[in-house]
Amino acid sequence: MEHDDIDMIGSDTNDAELDDMKKRLKDMEDEAAALREMQAKVEKEMSSVQDPASAAASQANREEVDSRSVFVGNVDYSCTPEEVQQHFQSCGTVNRITIRTDKFGQPKGYAYVEFVEPEAVQEALLLNESELHGRQLKVTAKRTNIPGMKQYRPRRSNPFMGARSRSPYVAPYFFSPYGYGKVPRFRMPTRYGPYY
Repeated sequence: MEHDDIDMIGSDTNDAELDDMKKRLKDMEDEAAALREMQAKVEKEMSSVQDPASAAASQANREEVDSRSVFVGNVDYSCTPEEVQQHFQSCGTVNRITIRTDKFGQPKGYAYVEFVEPEAVQEALLLNESELHGRQLKVTAKRTNIPGMKQYRPRRSNPFMGARSRSPYVAPYFFSPYGYGKVPRFRMPTRYGPYY
């Protein structure tokens, strides 16, 4: 066997590679530990949010903030928060301006103005139908969203599906189902629907 006498000429390079691999492994383990620590912190915060007592407190805090805020509609798309703040500065001290944007960062055309004192909301409501950038603003008091209280919107009928009635079939009484002197019309056959 001629391969038994292999001389280890490159052992120094192998040691350097091995040390480099150990260093990278240690870095990855440190990074994994830091990620686990961050994950634990986030889970701890999420579990505190699920606490009913803190949820009620946050709901009360949200209602208090909303009582000091107004909704501003029909805001020009080129308006900046500083310009909106300048417009509402006469009402009172402005704490925060929020101009809502879509997922591409384009303004949606409305904003929320939060004041420091609740009395400023009544002053801001007087600025309803005032102009900013040539557009007439719509100013109303901000309402508080209640989780789980989505407005009910009934299903709209699809005109292409044909008329389906959800009421049970009622047998006709002793009168003609078409009315006195009326003859039944022939209807176009509808598509087969197994549930009506």
